[in-house]
Amino acid sequence: MQITKVEVTPVELHLKEPVRMGRMAEIRQVTAIFVRIETRQGHNAWGCSVAHPALTGYDAETVLRACRACAALAKDLNPLNMEFALAELEKASGPVFPALGAFDLAFHDLLGLAAGMPLYRLLGGYRSRIQTSVTIPLQGLEDSVGYARARARLGFRILKIKGGADPEEDVRRVRAIRGALPELTLRLDADGSYTVQDALDVARALQGDIEMLEQPTPAEDLVGLGQVSRQSPVPILADQSVTNPASALELAAQHTVQGFAVKVAACGGLRCAQQIDAIIRAARLVTMVSCVIEPALMTSAGLSFALSSPSVRYGDLDGYLSLAEDPTQASFRLEDGWLYASEVPGLGCTVNLG
Repeated sequence: MQITKVEVTPVELHLKEPVRMGRMAEIRQVTAIFVRIETRQGHNAWGCSVAHPALTGYDAETVLRACRACAALAKDLNPLNMEFALAELEKASGPVFPALGAFDLAFHDLLGLAAGMPLYRLLGGYRSRIQTSVTIPLQGLEDSVGYARARARLGFRILKIKGGADPEEDVRRVRAIRGALPELTLRLDADGSYTVQDALDVARALQGDIEMLEQPTPAEDLVGLGQVSRQSPVPILADQSVTNPASALELAAQHTVQGFAVKVAACGGLRCAQQIDAIIRAARLVTMVSCVIEPALMTSAGLSFALSSPSVRYGDLDGYLSLAEDPTQASFRLEDGWLYASEVPGLGCTVNLG
């Protein structure tokens, strides 16, 4: 298969409402960088990445520069020689994983189009649907309960409550939501904002109320993360501490946590996500396929990965719902908190960039 054209297009996407993560500033918009690939065989494939320091670790200028470096090389590669092609693009993108991920998605989309098969089947096809959580933003207690009730009315049965700014307030918010919606599953995500003692206090206070505590301590503090995990009465999942297969191997080898949140948007695409998942499976830990604030095209990739592996126990794929406008339209379905795959070849998305 021969690539004849590669386009790289940045698009500013606004959120429906500002989002706070831990003690960081509000996020009001993100930059999505789309990659479109045409082939001599008539295929038209899409990939995408998200650039925002708080979400993927890189700003738009850095990701765009790396994407253009990959685009200059892509025409000389056969996308069906996936391992070789992505290894070459990894040299061009360097440590900018979101740029590599954009081309990874486009090449996987091409693979599905060439095979005439949906990507989730090509990756493994372990299941055809997965239940996803929906995020409850970091906000006041009454607003949190109201937001949670509204999401429950839409059919969601798993709530991921954002926290990190005030551990004691996080406990009150979770307990208030638990009181209002006792039948729902609750998760708490501190986005790396707790101290070790804060994390243990919260975990002990919320034992029986939350299914898991996600990334309680700063991403770089692996020692602290391990201390929390060994003493916590609830499972601890690593998120921002997992950036690539090497970081996953370090955490898994030491059994630092009980599981990992894997984000296709942050780790470098589906190839890297599968490598991380293989490490998780070998260590007999669990995988949560997660997301950032992202277009539905990227969620479709995350869903394809989530449906491919038996070690994926948790889904957290609601990031596309936060966008006020999304130039992508996916063929997957969301019904009562479950995401269902479609049988459209490749990623199964249409993109309209105007």
